Amino acid sequence: MNNVMLNSATMGVVISLMGFFVGLLCREKFKLPIFNPLLIAIIFTIGFVEIFHVDYDSYYSSAKYLSWLLTPATVALAVPLYKEVERLKSNWKMITISIACGCASSVTTVLILALLFRFNHEQYVTFLPKSITTAIGMGIAEELGGIVPVTVAVIIVTGIFGAIIADIVFKVFHITDPISQGLALGASAHAIGTSKAIELGDLQGAMAGLAICTSGIITVVLATVFAHIMYCLLYTSDAAD
Repeated sequence: MNNVMLNSATMGVVISLMGFFVGLLCREKFKLPIFNPLLIAIIFTIGFVEIFHVDYDSYYSSAKYLSWLLTPATVALAVPLYKEVERLKSNWKMITISIACGCASSVTTVLILALLFRFNHEQYVTFLPKSITTAIGMGIAEELGGIVPVTVAVIIVTGIFGAIIADIVFKVFHITDPISQGLALGASAHAIGTSKAIELGDLQGAMAGLAICTSGIITVVLATVFAHIMYCLLYTSDAAD
């Protein structure tokens, strides 16, 4: 099967899309948030490569073309945002404060957990960019000395978890405003959360797209600051010992 993957330009793409369509069917049939299409696709793909003993490099060589669509798909998020530009202008204060609070709460939570579980600096900066897009998160982790592959996994898990629990959180806390829903999903669950927001409505999708871009920029700044704070705390603790 490794040879099939290596000699095929699209086998990996086909397997990945099959897993995603299985996820769509499961969600349509069971109507439960846990049946997230992306989560099902990941499980399906992992099961395939394990059963047929396909190594990652062989799989990726014929599935890498899917990643080429990430950039244009992200840029396309500007379309619904443009359509809702008037609402953006009339609610810019609320939107700005909401996104800033979302970014601050994300990095602060990671700092608290890192101190609680006694992470070292490398482990801490690995988890720091958990709520932003993979491309930006990888850059932050690499720049600050984190473990990039783990960062990618953490970002994906964060996005899937956010998309799964979104409906429950909105229901429990009575969050019905579409702008609030979109900002929450985009700021906390990046692109995967945005796909969930688009399902909820055009306005939610537009706000989530805005939150992704803005959160990425803000987190680049906050991650550097919080990484320095953690370094100072560790250095002070070591000096005291």
